[in-house]
Amino acid sequence: MCQHQPPCPTADSADREAAQAVVHHPEQGWSLLCNGVLLFEDTGELLPDGRIIAPHKPLGTHHVITAA
Repeated sequence: MCQHQPPCPTADSADREAAQAVVHHPEQGWSLLCNGVLLFEDTGELLPDGRIIAPHKPLGTHHVITAA
C-alpha cells in the first residue's frame, strides 16, 4: 500500500505508528496510516487484519513548574 521512498514501516512492524497519514480526521479522533493501520487519538490502533492494540501511551501528562 505504501508508495513512499523509503517505504513506511509495515502494519506488523514495532514502529508501525511512524508510517505517514493518508487520511486524518482530528475532529473524529483518528488517522489512517499508509500501512493500513487506523490510529486513534487515545493511541489505540486497529490493524488491517482486525487485531486491536489497546491505548499504550500516557495522555494528559502535564509538568507543573512553580516559580521559586
